[in-house]
Amino acid sequence: MDIIECIHTRRSVRKFLDIPVEWDKIAQIISAGRAAPSAGNLQNYRFIVVEDEDMRKQIADACLQQQWIGKAPAILLVVDVPDLQKRHYGLRGEKLYSIQNCAAVIENMLLTAHALGLGACWVGAFEEEMLLRILKITGTARPQAVIPIGYPNETPPEPPRAELYSQVFIETYGNRIRDLDATISRYSGVWEREAKAGKKYVEKKAAKLHERIKPALIRLREKIKKKFKKKESVTN
Repeated sequence: MDIIECIHTRRSVRKFLDIPVEWDKIAQIISAGRAAPSAGNLQNYRFIVVEDEDMRKQIADACLQQQWIGKAPAILLVVDVPDLQKRHYGLRGEKLYSIQNCAAVIENMLLTAHALGLGACWVGAFEEEMLLRILKITGTARPQAVIPIGYPNETPPEPPRAELYSQVFIETYGNRIRDLDATISRYSGVWEREAKAGKKYVEKKAAKLHERIKPALIRLREKIKKKFKKKESVTN
C-alpha cells in the first residue's frame, strides 16, 4: 500500500492471533522508528523488545490491568532519554523536544507495523514506577509508550473524525472559514459537497412536484378504474 492509504487505514488493534511476530519484521518496525526526525538529531530514544510471557503479563498489569496487552505476541517499548535534549536545549528540550521526538518515532512504528500486515496500539496509560522496575530502566530514562504488536484478530472500524473546517484555521488561530475545501483547493471535497446538495435539492423539488400532481394522479387513476369496470360489464 502507498503511504496515504497506510495512514488512513491504520487502526488501533487490541486483539491478536496467537502467532509469533518474525524478528525481521520487528527489526523493520524499529528501523522505521529510528528514521523519524529528532531535534538536533540527538536521537533521545531507546527500544525494548519483550516476548517473554511472564514479562508481558507484568507489563499488562502495569498498564492499569489492561490484560489484552499481555496477549500480544510481542511488546515494543519506546524509552525517552531526556538528558540528551536537556544538555543542548535546556528545559524546553527536556519537557517538549524529547517527547515530540519519541512521538514521531512511535507513529513511524505504528504505520510500519500496519504496512507489514501487523496490528499495533499506542498505549500511554501505565504506572511508570512499575514499568521502571519491571524493565530495569535506570537513570532519568522514562518509558513513553507501550506498543503491543501481533497479527490482528479484529478489523476495527474507522473512527469518527471532526469536520475539517472546525479544526483548521487560516492565517490566525480561530479564523475559521466555512468553505475550507475551496480555500485550500481541495476540489474533490467541494464536488462531493455540491453533489450531495444537488441531490438533496432534486429530491426536495421532486417531493414538492409529487404533492402538487398527487390529486390529478388520483383522479386519473379513478377514471382508469371506471373505464376498466365498464369494459368488464360489457364483456360479461
